[in-house]
Amino acid sequence: MAKPDKPLLIKRYASRRLYNTETSDYVTLEDIAGFIRSGREVKIVDLKSGDDLTRQYLLQIIAEHESRGENVLPVTVLNDLVRSYMLPGGGMMPQFLKGSFDMLRESQTKMIENMTAMNPIAKMPGYDAMKAQQEAFLKAMTGGLSGNWSGPARDEPETDEAEPAGEDLEAIKKQLAELQEKLSKLK
Repeated sequence: MAKPDKPLLIKRYASRRLYNTETSDYVTLEDIAGFIRSGREVKIVDLKSGDDLTRQYLLQIIAEHESRGENVLPVTVLNDLVRSYMLPGGGMMPQFLKGSFDMLRESQTKMIENMTAMNPIAKMPGYDAMKAQQEAFLKAMTGGLSGNWSGPARDEPETDEAEPAGEDLEAIKKQLAELQEKLSKLK
């Protein structure tokens, strides 16, 4: 998904309802989590005061996922986070976490680039479908941390030629779509 320059603006009304300013409709925390998983940055502001509430809502999304048994953060990491709030100036934890996630995103991007650059396999039939599967797998396994993948391969124009490899490719695409649908329901 292409990243727009500006984050998606969500306004919180006095009733605590969240309003998507792009689509002019109300959204839930799960909708916001979906926007973020798809690579979109969000900004949540209080309509009346203009206060930025993004951090508060992102923490709430994480807490809800953790409470449903979707444990991503080990207890030791949570303890370290709590300890970091007790240190003057917040300690080094925020910079460490930011640096770690930046390195992870960069590594994922390089891995995807290396799959295509100077790779003779990239010229093989079905490579794009295989690449799309690997990208979807990595995104699913990391919870979409990179946020800058283009997503599944675009459908290629259909031809009148009936070849077995094309049928296999279509079957793979169908399976990939089904897996992505199942993964999105799990999240």
